[in-house]
Amino acid sequence: MNASRDVVRFLLPVLVLAAGIALWELVVRVNGIQPYVLPGPSAVFQTLVADWPVLSESLGVTLLTTLEGFIAAAIGGVALALLFNQSKWLEYSLFPYAVILQVTPVIAIAPLLLIYLQQQTAVIVCAWIVAFFPVLSNTTLGLNSVDRNLAGLFQLYGASRLQTLRYLKLPAALPYILGGLRIAGGLSLIGAVVAEIAAGTAGAGSGLAFRIAESGYRLNIPRMFAALLLLSVAGIVIYGLLALISHLVLRRWHESALGKEN
Repeated sequence: MNASRDVVRFLLPVLVLAAGIALWELVVRVNGIQPYVLPGPSAVFQTLVADWPVLSESLGVTLLTTLEGFIAAAIGGVALALLFNQSKWLEYSLFPYAVILQVTPVIAIAPLLLIYLQQQTAVIVCAWIVAFFPVLSNTTLGLNSVDRNLAGLFQLYGASRLQTLRYLKLPAALPYILGGLRIAGGLSLIGAVVAEIAAGTAGAGSGLAFRIAESGYRLNIPRMFAALLLLSVAGIVIYGLLALISHLVLRRWHESALGKEN
């Protein structure tokens, strides 16, 4: 029963996607819409194959930037959350500035960073800014959500702050940390794309965002759709990998993953 339900849950989105693509192609062909207005799926696929050398190189640049920004956000967010948990004064002093950094649009920050930093460094920093806060806030919430009874038990047995952090708070906060990382993965890709658009520099180091802008200027709409497709697939793969890691880590002990096993 569960196996058939999982098959249905997988097939339904695939069927909806196939129907949407077929309808899109039909509308384009019946109405004779030109590719520079709205290309059909077949034209997008042909462009993806024909321009793969250029698009794949740009995809690699964007993914590398995304990875660097994500790693920086993961390390920085978790480390700062641990410091916040050990010192409330530090949390009260710095957390409001993390909120300000999060709510300030990165598209407004990117041109300023490009003035003071090298282009690639500025792009990575933008990816870090967007992805940093979810990791910080989720980790802080997880560390502060430890069961009071368990915390009291550790205190009763004379556990040190480091022992309490290692054996109680970090395991309890792990689902929150992994949830923050899943969010940060997609946001780091968004930050990288926004920064690449703001940079707007052509050349061998150009990411997919520049290819999208370039295609728009040249009315090469099929290439624009192909680049957008690659970005979407990249985002789905990033989220899927992080969700898989989260499931593998939590599946034997946490309720959120145990429910999926049944």
